[in-house]
Amino acid sequence: MKKNCWEFMKCGREPLGKNVRELGVCPAAAYEKLDGANGGVNAGRTCWLIAGTLCGGEVQGTYARKYQSCTECDFYQAVTSEEKNHYVHTERFINSIKAAG
Repeated sequence: MKKNCWEFMKCGREPLGKNVRELGVCPAAAYEKLDGANGGVNAGRTCWLIAGTLCGGEVQGTYARKYQSCTECDFYQAVTSEEKNHYVHTERFINSIKAAG
């Protein structure tokens, strides 16, 4: 079974997660426009595209600021490895987000 970022990272920011009261629901867990991308729920397997995700105990900023560190993340590496030839490249996701408005 493919894991979403909140399952892999155990951050507790998924809906009804243990850290939601303190930190809020993660934007990746709530971002429905990318539901199903790389086999995840909402943006759960494309979290590197979403601003405001929690990584290393800190809320991350915009895509442009966080993308480089995200590519070095164990979860990002796991998704690209698991998806292999089915991995949808980041540029396609960005274009689909822009098109969706």
